[in-house]
Amino acid sequence: MTYVVTGATGFIGRHLVQTLLEQRDGDIHIVVRDRSLPKIERLVDEWPAAAAERVKIVVGDLEAPALGVDHNWVDEHRGKIDHVFHLAAIYDMTADEERNQTLNVEGTRHAVELANILEAGCLHHVSSVAVAGNYEGVFREDMFDEGQPLPSPYHRTKFESERIARGESLVPWRVYRPSIVVGHSETGAMDKVDGPYYTFGLIKRLRKLPSWIPLVSPDLGATNIVPVDYVAAAMDQIAHTEGLDHQAFHLTAPRPQPIVDVINAVARAARAPRLAIRPPGVPALNVNRGALAAALRAPQLAPLRRVLLSPTGIPDEVVPHLSFAPVFDARRAEQALSGSGISVPRLRDYAATLWDFWERNLDPALHNDQRLRDAVVGRTVLITGASSGIGEATALKVALSGGTPLLVARTESKLQALRRQIEAHGGTAYVYPCDLNDLEAIDELARTVTREHRVDVVINNAGRSIRRSIKLSLNRFHDFERTMQLNYYGAIRLVMGVLPHMVEHGGGHVINISSIGAQTWPPRFSAYVASKTALDAWTRIVAAELLGAKVTFTTIHMPLVRTPMIAPTKLYDKMPTITPVEAADMIATAIVDHPKQINTLLGTTGEVLYAVAPRVSDFILNMGFRVFPDSAAARGQENPDERAGIEMRMLAALTRGMHW
Repeated sequence: MTYVVTGATGFIGRHLVQTLLEQRDGDIHIVVRDRSLPKIERLVDEWPAAAAERVKIVVGDLEAPALGVDHNWVDEHRGKIDHVFHLAAIYDMTADEERNQTLNVEGTRHAVELANILEAGCLHHVSSVAVAGNYEGVFREDMFDEGQPLPSPYHRTKFESERIARGESLVPWRVYRPSIVVGHSETGAMDKVDGPYYTFGLIKRLRKLPSWIPLVSPDLGATNIVPVDYVAAAMDQIAHTEGLDHQAFHLTAPRPQPIVDVINAVARAARAPRLAIRPPGVPALNVNRGALAAALRAPQLAPLRRVLLSPTGIPDEVVPHLSFAPVFDARRAEQALSGSGISVPRLRDYAATLWDFWERNLDPALHNDQRLRDAVVGRTVLITGASSGIGEATALKVALSGGTPLLVARTESKLQALRRQIEAHGGTAYVYPCDLNDLEAIDELARTVTREHRVDVVINNAGRSIRRSIKLSLNRFHDFERTMQLNYYGAIRLVMGVLPHMVEHGGGHVINISSIGAQTWPPRFSAYVASKTALDAWTRIVAAELLGAKVTFTTIHMPLVRTPMIAPTKLYDKMPTITPVEAADMIATAIVDHPKQINTLLGTTGEVLYAVAPRVSDFILNMGFRVFPDSAAARGQENPDERAGIEMRMLAALTRGMHW
């Protein structure tokens, strides 16, 4: 098979090309503008070499007849192109009529012209459910021009572009109508803040409230959201299925998704309060087909919407498009995908993934923290454990604020991927693979980074946690050796290797990621807490010795963070945690303010209780020891038993809403 793809640098387009490279054989000719060549070249560099060789760049222009591609190229490929995928378009609810007309309507006409000249096997036009406008009722895939109201330039131009694909194509055509497309369901990857993402900032603000507080909301109507990986996979499958020409396919969720449910799915991931449609005992008011849903879309109420939405940062132009008047019937697409294993995942199953990616990469606050920017611009920050979790989030935060992170971890491929991500955002990072269990490797790392950089900040983040009772540890002394090796010896070896460099250059700052366990002494963590406590003690002594050398130390007694390190202990699945980005915010505070310690209320309470009433502290901890057993992982089992499951639910109920 041979393909032509427009819009390959766009969000859906690049996922489609990647899907074609993974699932199909043959060359893929990507039509791009001159100024988009660097972007597509970066994308090609990310694909495996064997796949990238099949990508052929064709310079063209959406505003030129037949996309303005070279006539010699057209002559060479006439009759040899099996599929033309047209995805190039503008998706911007704030764009004016002229720009929508030029790119969406005339661009589609030019793509159809090229498909006709090439005598392609099939034209695949990516339209949108926007063609349904404000149609009231069920909008089927065999429906198109039903006299529906088209309320915006975007709606009107998507309708006109689909009309052109249907009416002016001389080759067989297929039309795909995605609904609102969000990030990848497995990685969360998204290219910009759009659609439902505009509510994420508001959800983040609400996170300051206890998560158990219900917020009363009216019924905001229903929307329809699908992840980009489903859209790309569905297009690929339908395009290569026989007998589906001259049909349209709705790439939508099978049922409307109440906007309140969508917000709550994300709020749950963000640990923010959820919306309740009505207080207890008050009947619900169905406004989906009434006044409020109409107000969400009514242009006459735009001034009022702007006033109400101003504090939230949600653009008024976006709001009318979040709630859909029609219900989309996708049975034809579902039938075409039957047996392929491709289906729309449930939003609740990947909402946390979307939130995590947004918080790490798209949150405007990442770019707006002026105090952090002042602290890191022109400075170099060495971060261990940078390949995932807290380290990854911290590296992104530092880089987006203008600092230069030095990325340290064992797995070079993960570090290189993070470096590329940072560079895609305009930042700079350097990769230093190192096994921090190897003291000689740490010495070499210290020599290398101090030779190549002025190291201003060291963040000792890499760590190993083990939750196992002393009874189960009697024949596992290596548990204590392993935690000490990485959490204590590795951390201080690195600092000792960098210290002379810092002193020589007038000072520096060391941030040690300790644990709330070093304040609360939780049972079953003797190996882990001992290593972190050793690091705390070393830090307090060395900090006093180096006070005159302008080398400062901060210890962060980090609460439980949802990272790969805690994944083996299923008990944590039900416990309150913070996200890696929240942990990175604590580290940012350390970088800016250089405090001696950063603690949590629970950690400080644990320290005070042990200081004034140690026997009471022991009694409380012993209760926890008896109620919550060793995890399945600690016992060497694959799954927790029934009792452990009950106890995890008890713990979740007791600690719900508690931010450690």
